[in-house]
Amino acid sequence: MTGTIVRTERPAAADIVAAARDAGVAGAGGAGFPTYSKWERIDEVDALLMNHQESEPNYFIDKWLGREHPSTFASLFEVLLEELLDVVVVSAKWKDRDHLRTLERLTDGVVYSPDQLPVDRSEESGVVFAYTDNTYQYGMESVLLNVVADTVIGDGLPMDHGWLVQNTETLYNVYRAWTEGAPVTRTYVHVGGNVPQHRFLDVPVGTPAQTLLNAAGLSDGELAPDSVLVTGGPGWCFPVDAAPEAVGVRKHTNCLMVLDRETVDQHTLGGDRIDVLEATDWTERAFETEPSQRIDPETVHVPLVTNPDIGVVEPSEPTVAVGQTVEAGDRIAAPSATGVSIPQHASVDGRVTAVGETSITIRTE
Repeated sequence: MTGTIVRTERPAAADIVAAARDAGVAGAGGAGFPTYSKWERIDEVDALLMNHQESEPNYFIDKWLGREHPSTFASLFEVLLEELLDVVVVSAKWKDRDHLRTLERLTDGVVYSPDQLPVDRSEESGVVFAYTDNTYQYGMESVLLNVVADTVIGDGLPMDHGWLVQNTETLYNVYRAWTEGAPVTRTYVHVGGNVPQHRFLDVPVGTPAQTLLNAAGLSDGELAPDSVLVTGGPGWCFPVDAAPEAVGVRKHTNCLMVLDRETVDQHTLGGDRIDVLEATDWTERAFETEPSQRIDPETVHVPLVTNPDIGVVEPSEPTVAVGQTVEAGDRIAAPSATGVSIPQHASVDGRVTAVGETSITIRTE
């Protein structure tokens, strides 16, 4: 990393919206909402909040991206500030500041420590680094906006209050979509909980959960009868209602964990949400803090919708047939003609072996 800010062509808001949609960018954390739909409201906002909170103690994706790709974010911020926004706020935990020092320098950013918050956005311009206390629940955007900017969302959305909120990996994907036309075909996933080894993996969208468990030292058929596979981190996760070999990684999957049934039953909240943040010390074991392996599975199940629980989001419509040969990056499903929807792309080279109602299966050759 040279520290040189790479200039890009000036964007119009419509260009970013089109690029994000064409590339199939969805929120890489949280609900996995199609990103272009947020950017369609860019004219209503004057501030971007990059949620760099790493809201789980066994996550290192955002920290790694911020440390390894500071020029990417500096370039994006520079052009957004020239064309579309008044201020960009990057919010991380105070303990994680070292991962952002190069980005601070490249952007000549103003730094707020926890005791100096909240930020008055009307008094700031350019890039601001708003460091919070080391509280994991600050990863929730409504909580974070309240802490960082004294903004109460209530029943509305951040855009209703002049804010566009995106997490770090999502912004990284937006930049690649806009500057390179790169579709989202891969993502970063941690594997943790009751597995022999914690892993930080680079995987194609649609990678079977069993493949990730194998990489963490848990062979096929070794998942104990009282084990529960969950997606998400200790403070915010949900059970996976499918066999590990049948369920595919989604664009918003950032962690898979194995928990025991008793712990799950004791810590399940409303809506099947599981919160085991206080159940154990999640930092006492060794963790991989950067991607250690690029996974290339034999089969992927590419979902037609990132999160089927969001009612306003419509599944993509398949554009391929069984037997068709595809290459990674090829469009295999178009956005629905109704509702909020994004295309899907082949995440591996191979042959389509199934086109179902919820996913497209590709087997490598």
